[in-house]
Amino acid sequence: MNKKSFWKSFFTKKMLIVFLMGFSSGLPFIFIGNTLKTWMARENIAIATITLFGFTSIFYSLKFLWAPLLDRYGLTRLGRRRSWMLLAQSGIMILLGVLSTLNPQSSLYLMAVICLMIGFLSATQDIAVDAYRREFLLDVELGIASSVVQYGFRSAMLVGGGLGIWMVSPTTLNLTWQQLYSLGSLLMLIGIFTTLFVSEPDSSKTMQIQTLKDAVFRPLQEFFRRDGAIYILVFIFFYKLGDAMAGATLSPFYVMMGYSNEAIGLIAKTYGMISALVGLFLGGIGIFHLGIYRSLWVFGILQALSTLAFIIIPFTGPQIWSLALVVISEDLTSGMASAAFLAFISLACNRRYTATQFALFSSLATIGRNVFSNFSGSLVEKMTWVPFFIFCSLLAIPGLLMLVKMKKYQTVASTETVA
Repeated sequence: MNKKSFWKSFFTKKMLIVFLMGFSSGLPFIFIGNTLKTWMARENIAIATITLFGFTSIFYSLKFLWAPLLDRYGLTRLGRRRSWMLLAQSGIMILLGVLSTLNPQSSLYLMAVICLMIGFLSATQDIAVDAYRREFLLDVELGIASSVVQYGFRSAMLVGGGLGIWMVSPTTLNLTWQQLYSLGSLLMLIGIFTTLFVSEPDSSKTMQIQTLKDAVFRPLQEFFRRDGAIYILVFIFFYKLGDAMAGATLSPFYVMMGYSNEAIGLIAKTYGMISALVGLFLGGIGIFHLGIYRSLWVFGILQALSTLAFIIIPFTGPQIWSLALVVISEDLTSGMASAAFLAFISLACNRRYTATQFALFSSLATIGRNVFSNFSGSLVEKMTWVPFFIFCSLLAIPGLLMLVKMKKYQTVASTETVA
């Protein structure tokens, strides 16, 4: 692609669909994630309990277990991908509405159950959305799409996180947390309408799996026959582990450092989200000019350094400039690294087995966020904040070192590679 076609590729119908689907994926993620953690912190729930609530997102790391069902079966005439998306989106909308009637002080365990259900449906939506995106995009569009889908995802996080927390503040719109979650429920209509109006991908370009057994084993068999398959899986696990461990604590960290809802909503969430969107854009440009492999190197190093930068805040106290500095740098570099990482995962998927293979790769990528990061609160209590952020930055080293050998195994999965 030349420079002109690079810019024009951002403004197409395909990329609008990618953006809206990313938005639909981001809404439930933020409402059972950092927004919920901020709500719980304001209700004086213990930090260890808050981070343990991260287990409500465990299904994001287990979705490979039922992804073959989405490769094998379609539920309605909408098709394999759209029927599952519609089911998941409708369920999320209803459950966010239920969550809007509860309170952490009196209904903590019930909220955990509802969030688990939302997490399961959200993970199911992601399986279908990821497969849909891989099937209706060309290989050359994946780099740009990896930025655009994150634009949608981060925009939802901006609405449900930064803007939402800002609206809850007594000095702004003074919404209740319950009203915010009611709004989140209604916003799921964006994903539902997108699903209803887009077309199902051309099934002739994907493998027509006849049995559930084939849906389970053929995608795994194809991947594990590749050279370096295990090495690739280990790399996927480690690449963003440190960033995920640190990210799980940031909402309560800001509260405990003394920042107000306005500061958290405006700087940590809104300015941070804008920085992430800029980072995603720069990531797309970086992938275009450097390629995926070198982008993973550069962006991974910057991401580790930005995690380390959080040690500034405990030394400066609740200063706006220090919050802005570390938030903008972290979200900028995380956006760049996320774009490269998603492009790497997308390209590793064989187009014939998109749902199962993408679910396997993304499940490994989110284990750090959805499993290990849930113990971050306990680590903070034992280590204190400064050693904790140093530890998280050092966790980036294994993934970066693995890149030395990764180029040897960097292959493009295509329909012709199927045995």
